[in-house]
Amino acid sequence: MSVVIRLALCLAVATTVGACGSSSDSAAPVAQGPTPKARCGPGSRPETGLQGRVSAEDHESGRAAQGYTCNTELVGSYTTPTALGTVGGFKVQRYVDKAGRECAYYDTTTLFPTNLLEGSIGVNVMDMSDPANPVLARRLVTPAMLSPHESLLVSQEAGVLAAVMGNIIAYPGIVDVYDLSADCRDPQLRASSLTGVFGHESGMAPDGRTFYTSSVGTPTLTAVDISDPANPRRLLTTNYRSHGLSVSADGNRAFLASASLTGTGMVILDVSDIQARKADPQVREISRLTWDNMSIPQNAIPFTRDGRPYVLEFDEFASNSNTSGIPAATGLHVGAARIIDIADETEPRVISQLRLEVHEPQHRETVADDPGADAVTGGYAAHYCDVPTRIDPDIAACTMILSGLRVFDIRDPHHPREIAYYNAPMEARGLFDAAPASQAVSSPAFVPERREIWYSDAYSGFYVVRVTNDAW
Repeated sequence: MSVVIRLALCLAVATTVGACGSSSDSAAPVAQGPTPKARCGPGSRPETGLQGRVSAEDHESGRAAQGYTCNTELVGSYTTPTALGTVGGFKVQRYVDKAGRECAYYDTTTLFPTNLLEGSIGVNVMDMSDPANPVLARRLVTPAMLSPHESLLVSQEAGVLAAVMGNIIAYPGIVDVYDLSADCRDPQLRASSLTGVFGHESGMAPDGRTFYTSSVGTPTLTAVDISDPANPRRLLTTNYRSHGLSVSADGNRAFLASASLTGTGMVILDVSDIQARKADPQVREISRLTWDNMSIPQNAIPFTRDGRPYVLEFDEFASNSNTSGIPAATGLHVGAARIIDIADETEPRVISQLRLEVHEPQHRETVADDPGADAVTGGYAAHYCDVPTRIDPDIAACTMILSGLRVFDIRDPHHPREIAYYNAPMEARGLFDAAPASQAVSSPAFVPERREIWYSDAYSGFYVVRVTNDAW
């Protein structure tokens, strides 16, 4: 996300109006303290102090220039040294086509057009046939791909890639849909249409039939039928204000990270009418949940472990109030991430957290002067998390901005623990941020059979990281 999010949030209406159905507000107790830190095995270059910290002393001594690893190794990368603008963005997606070719897709800017300084306009299509040497196959430069903000998504089942044009503030809701199935290296544009209403983030049913566009600043969550990629059509615009959202495996539930000036939290919606393509579809609110240490809810991903349903929810940035939804430099409230039990979807409850020592209130003053820590839309905080599978995932991976990529064991959802991390070598930056600091903000992608995690850093580019030492 970019600094303009503050404007979007300030323009947002203070309350979110529910759709049809009832709602119940409930605050769940939150376990205190950071997630137990990783134990680093052979070959690691571990952090030197607080979990997640890259101190000013490490920068001055040259230690930060070496990067930090714990049970990880770099497999390959596609990077731009000392970039002037941005060369990475908010989403990394993976797709394997019908012929078995493997590709990655990632947006190249956190705020259009800062990537123009590096000529990295649009969405990069990477040929990943050799993960040690990612190859740029082409760039997608249609309207939504020029500025997808946080909306780029792929359906493996349907073989489609979609995004909505997002920011500054919102932009018109132009939705681009590409067919990936024949050759993932050469996506085919099927439609570019004004079927969304404003853009910023998104969600997609796993079957690839429904694409949801969302805008954090306006109550315009919109469902778009992309079952015929060449002829998308708007199904419904609701009065829900959503940041990101994820959709259940059957397409019948939407899990909204609803960020507004009131710090809404997570909302669970019944969207079965949309999934069933009923005439005059209705959206019904099942429940909503808040938590004590909220910053800005980013997205919420459902998964099951041993047959029990959970949600992995994560907040972005930091705030000085757990209800304002406005980011603050080195804010006291770092939402980070949490696991929510939804066995009773009418009464969801937080059961654990994924967070680092640098996120704790007692350490915020200590780390405030570290390079990059004072960034309003950055610093020591979280941005995106994901899991490699929604059925019995062993791990979750999160991009935690200055702290790089962090990997957690979630086999026991009540007691997650950190098992690995990768924070790329720090390099001098260009025009938009003088601090030689990481800006790891993308949603990660996974290759479980190779223990690989792919992510992008806005200031340096695309990384392929392998988890080592049997940590995963």
